[in-house]
Amino acid sequence: MNKGVAVTGMGIISAIGNNIEENYRELLASNSGIGCSEFLKTTHTNIPVAEIKIASETLSKHLNLPKNHNFTRAALLGSLAAKEAIEQAGIKIDDETGFISGTSVGGMDATENHFKEFVAGKAENKRFIRSQHPGFTTEKMAEYFGITGFVSTISTACSSGANAIMLGARMIKAGKLKRVIVGGTDCLTKFTLNGFNALMILSNNPCRAFDEHRNGLNLGEGAAYLVLEAEDILNGKPVLGRLKGYGNANDAFHQTASSESGDGAYLAMQEAIKSAGITPGEIDYINAHGTATKNNDLSESRAIQRIFEAGIPDFSSTKAFTGHSLAAAGALEAVYSLLSLSKQKIYPNLNFSQAMPETGLKPVTEVKQKKLNLVLSNSFGFGGNCTSLIFAKDEA
Repeated sequence: MNKGVAVTGMGIISAIGNNIEENYRELLASNSGIGCSEFLKTTHTNIPVAEIKIASETLSKHLNLPKNHNFTRAALLGSLAAKEAIEQAGIKIDDETGFISGTSVGGMDATENHFKEFVAGKAENKRFIRSQHPGFTTEKMAEYFGITGFVSTISTACSSGANAIMLGARMIKAGKLKRVIVGGTDCLTKFTLNGFNALMILSNNPCRAFDEHRNGLNLGEGAAYLVLEAEDILNGKPVLGRLKGYGNANDAFHQTASSESGDGAYLAMQEAIKSAGITPGEIDYINAHGTATKNNDLSESRAIQRIFEAGIPDFSSTKAFTGHSLAAAGALEAVYSLLSLSKQKIYPNLNFSQAMPETGLKPVTEVKQKKLNLVLSNSFGFGGNCTSLIFAKDEA
């Protein structure tokens, strides 16, 4: 259980960019990807979303798929992001290469579009029926890359991507895998937009995490993947960073709300710090979950205060750039955390103006240059499933 875990590749597609370079550029420029939907056909045109402005047909062409394929949008986005990560890592797919992917929406974009056809018994698009299950997205991606070893799907709502990363690291540490591709993918759907709207936690404006006047989140879509490799097989390969620690906990409070004291978030951060073998004071920056809902931001803030009693490190939420991409969020923010370490920069918490009176915490609101060695990334999901990851700068 003592094998080190190195990140040797990463890939991403989000509302602010189709690869690592584009995402980094837009983070530096403080350019948000939140706006009106173009490809998601919805009656809720007043609700802003963070949509990737590429049609699924075009994504299919980028992957050289046949015309009658049954890849859903989540599988397409995921495959593009994973492809970038695999190419950067330069790995060879073999029996000791695993694939763990998080998704919440799965292929719901296809089944909701063809549901009436299914009911009517039309055969043309029946190839999408199986896509309703989250595991179908993972299967299609594994099939595309020829991964036949350990393949698994994580679906723990908004902590899915982070949990996939954590499970991959545990598999390496236990000696079960030498390398593993981990992350998450989710796309925008009418079902999720309607569902979050019914919960009354969507904002009609760009979200403002940790602000006193925050009034809800913006849904987004995207995918991100990391290649994790065991330290003892690197042989001098370039390393982007290391997964130093991780923790998962559940506050068992409510189906969709976090406890006011942030018990789940507190326990996840506490366990991540313990597993990393560090003290809270060594954390240089927190990429917060920061959804901009009344409940989450107050709960997370209180948990942060409980962990970092001696002094709150710099923190910010990047969801005003990408929207909340659900199962993909933890993976996107893992990439941003690694970019923070490699570039020694903290990215801003957009749209913030006034601190919450309950905590008085103020996030970083402009791009900040800072010496960073350890970054904590938080991802909290419905059902109280909370996960924290700690990434370390490579010292080689």
